[in-house]
Amino acid sequence: MSYALSRTDDVLPPQAGQQPFAAYTLGAAYDEMFAPDGSVRPHYAALAEVMANLPPEELQRRQQACETSFLHQGITFTVYSDNQATERIIPTDLLLRIVTAAEWARVEAGLKQRILALNLFLKDIYNDGRVLKDGIVPRSMIYGSRHYHREMRGLPVPHDAYVNVCGSDLIRCESGRFAVLEDNLRVPSGVSYMLANRDVVRRAFPDLFRSLGVQSIDHYPRELLATLRSLTPVRDDVSIAVLTPGVFNSAFFEHAFLARQMGVELVEGRDLLVNDNIVYARTTSGLKRIDVIYRRIDDDFIDPLTFREDSALGVSGLFNAYRAGNVMIANALGTGIADDKAVYTYVPRLIRYYLSEEPILDNIETFRCREPKALSHVLANLDKLVVKAVGESGGYGMLIGMHASKAERETFAEKLKADPDNYIAQPTVQLSTAPTLVDSGGIEPRHVDLRPFILHGEKTVLVPGAFTRVALRKGSLVVNSSQGGGSKDTWVLGQ
Repeated sequence: MSYALSRTDDVLPPQAGQQPFAAYTLGAAYDEMFAPDGSVRPHYAALAEVMANLPPEELQRRQQACETSFLHQGITFTVYSDNQATERIIPTDLLLRIVTAAEWARVEAGLKQRILALNLFLKDIYNDGRVLKDGIVPRSMIYGSRHYHREMRGLPVPHDAYVNVCGSDLIRCESGRFAVLEDNLRVPSGVSYMLANRDVVRRAFPDLFRSLGVQSIDHYPRELLATLRSLTPVRDDVSIAVLTPGVFNSAFFEHAFLARQMGVELVEGRDLLVNDNIVYARTTSGLKRIDVIYRRIDDDFIDPLTFREDSALGVSGLFNAYRAGNVMIANALGTGIADDKAVYTYVPRLIRYYLSEEPILDNIETFRCREPKALSHVLANLDKLVVKAVGESGGYGMLIGMHASKAERETFAEKLKADPDNYIAQPTVQLSTAPTLVDSGGIEPRHVDLRPFILHGEKTVLVPGAFTRVALRKGSLVVNSSQGGGSKDTWVLGQ
């Protein structure tokens, strides 16, 4: 099947009568559904046929049904900077994304390789420090990071698995190959939206879902539960809790969703107490010992006796219980150092160092502003680069040079000069585009990325699916939900 799609450099408008893609324009970025000549990529052929025979009003009805389902289930997130309405449903686009089995096999192998190397790196820097002695990573960058916790030095970690849940952000380059944009190792979120999207989109296109042989992701909660159980010595009854900052946290729906799906306790810091280095949860039937905590709270707030003394979110004495081996915490404390965007630039080197293998997934070209030559290049090319603070996430603390004003670039340049160690820069990458239902009722390309979730404990597991984030604003490259982004269901084909 082929469509006479327009291109952004064409002078002619889209031809009439080519619904549903009459307004679809191909740009320089790789398009998930369409080849450069306008032909439909083979793995999208079945979806293209469904779309060709689906009246626009029916498409809108199904989209509305998805949004209503999210609303009734309370599938929301919080936008802290929005004074009008802080809580809203996450925008979900009905038009699913499709990934072939061969593409997924490469992603899976590459991410398993990556999380293994990162866990070896964390074990190393909190024990022998061989990677620092050998000069593979600068000692000052590690010990100078606010995410490095000396309290973790020498503490044993089950299976040497410091990172138990990882959500790495991938983008598809213009070549069509996936590359890693960043790793999220502290408290990565989004997996609940991956599962919720699958539920509503599968019901919107049941025949298509069955005919394509889409791989299941429904077992993710079971795999997460098995990973958490593997962190503690074999016992007949392992007690697990999800530790949430509370209902006002942006990802509270996810915390409650995962606790419910796993059948474990959902607790806030005030629900826990530590007595004689053992952690207990207050329940209606009395105190209940907790063996494993899946924490959704950053390190700094988890124990006011060890870290930030002004924290009202954590549990006094929790770190001492952890140090005594009486409770396991996932992810382990101190993993944020490997989440640092400056450390990201060294991951290919770490893979070669620890595994004696070549990286399966590439990094994006990245300039470390801590290096004088790189800083000079970044300052001279701010209009062409994306600059990120090394310890930030969620789209905060960054500059997209091509979309910033001259004044904004000048202000950011002063920040770079004042604290170059705190920033890295990358070329403005054209994220791939995918068909997206827009407010006007038409279908237009929007930029997307891909966040698969890796579980690592006694074994390493990836469920065959991901949280695809989409930049809903035309031309935008910012996919974060807190910055106006949305999500798509991601179908990984079985063969």
